Amino acid sequence: MNKYNILENRFPGRRAALKREILEQALYCFNELGVEATTIDAIKARCDTSVGAIYHHFGNKEGILSALFFAALDDQRQHLEQELAGANSLREAVFCIIGSYLDWVVANPEWARFLYQARSPVAKGPFQEELKDRNIQNYRKLKDQLLGFSKGDVKIVQPFEILFSLIIGPSENYCRAWLSGRVKGSPQEYRGEFAESAWRSLQW
Repeated sequence: MNKYNILENRFPGRRAALKREILEQALYCFNELGVEATTIDAIKARCDTSVGAIYHHFGNKEGILSALFFAALDDQRQHLEQELAGANSLREAVFCIIGSYLDWVVANPEWARFLYQARSPVAKGPFQEELKDRNIQNYRKLKDQLLGFSKGDVKIVQPFEILFSLIIGPSENYCRAWLSGRVKGSPQEYRGEFAESAWRSLQW
């Protein structure tokens, strides 16, 4: 998992090489300059292409931002689905969610930094409906998977809407601190602690 694989998976083939180049350089700009400060000219300065070509492929800065954002989200989701496919219990599913999340962040720190800062602009921008629809679909799928495991003596906390925040919240907080350099230990070093904490938090 790296920035090249994520872009190649999203935009495969030689014909999409320019798109990948634009997006790779845009990712660098967004992370270095910030979403608001990044301009089409700043992206062009790092690409061997024209402003016209950038607009042709993505329309505007918001188009570039959303293309990167959804590519990262899809890659993160696919990694989670692969991990969950091997779960046989609710506890295993929770451990898979934590492990998948931490592994993805550590393997893709540039993408993780970008996701954290880009979520709000995308949620408020012209692609907000697409993001909302994707979130609803992914939420329903995860809910069905977890409820399928929650049988017998183990019951999931209610309301269900808070469940994913309970599971991921502490891990996300630590990953943000790690990416910013406020803590040094790799998130993967504490996967057991985060997973156990998440497991205890969702039971009642």
